[in-house]
Amino acid sequence: MRILEVENLSVSYTTASGTIHAVRDFSLELAAGESCALVGETGSGKTTVALALVGLLGGNGRVAAGEIRFDGVSLLNADRETWKQVRGKRIGTIFQDSRGALNPVLTIGSQLIEAVRAHQRLDKKAARAAAAALLSEAGVPDPLFFMERYASELSGGMCQRVAVAIALCNRPKLLIADEPTSALDPSIQAQILQLLQETKRRRDLALLLISHDLALVSQVAERVAVMYSGRLVELGPVSDVLRRPAHPYTSALIECQADLHHRWEDRPLAAIPGAPPPGGQKYPGCSFAPRCVDAEPACSAGVPPSAAVASNHWAACIKPRM
Repeated sequence: MRILEVENLSVSYTTASGTIHAVRDFSLELAAGESCALVGETGSGKTTVALALVGLLGGNGRVAAGEIRFDGVSLLNADRETWKQVRGKRIGTIFQDSRGALNPVLTIGSQLIEAVRAHQRLDKKAARAAAAALLSEAGVPDPLFFMERYASELSGGMCQRVAVAIALCNRPKLLIADEPTSALDPSIQAQILQLLQETKRRRDLALLLISHDLALVSQVAERVAVMYSGRLVELGPVSDVLRRPAHPYTSALIECQADLHHRWEDRPLAAIPGAPPPGGQKYPGCSFAPRCVDAEPACSAGVPPSAAVASNHWAACIKPRM
């Protein structure tokens, strides 16, 4: 059963210097209990997609075209009451800066209790017990002690566990995790990833994981969607995409990833030449063409159509690499 359906989504921001087209013609489906990773360089449009899904684009951002349906209900022009029933209750969100997402003047316990009571009819005593149970489920030791602490008193890893607890406090059907392990050391990253995996399995959650780390998403996601300059350029099963990337950009991202077997004396770590186009700049053809080592004149003539590579695997390239 499809829990999330995004069709031809385009998002733009209005600035003093003009309109920025941050996301263009983005389409993605996510089934209940499925995990999908959205990857790409900084500025590719990943976070903008996440904000559009929960209606938090801000005053200068708007959905210019397309459709977003969650559990069969359109969210494109949802009113305040609809968002109240969806955001935080049926869709949970973990933001990139977990410490910044927590209120610095409220204790961890008061924030959790407030989030629980916003959608559940519980008295303060019951809500407090529920908050402690959530912290325990998120791997926080001695929950009653940490409920009396402030965000400034917690480590980055502990703030991330609290953010997970808040996102899951009302048993959502979809969890959006935006760079949930950024700025954490490798051992804490592994713990947070394990927590997300266990929670997804235990609660049968649909998970949309946003990251720029392909090694990370290969441990968690079943499918991977690759974005570049606001467009989706490749989509398919994680094992298929990482082993047989079809789009030159996906291949370049994989080449940039270091692993335990990489030997610097044999080969320096690869880097993609140039830089992504600024501010969602439009190109008549493939926006990756100026940086692509395999680019041909036809690549700049028009936006390449999607080409099937294998079962449930496609890429937007005129000559998919296999």
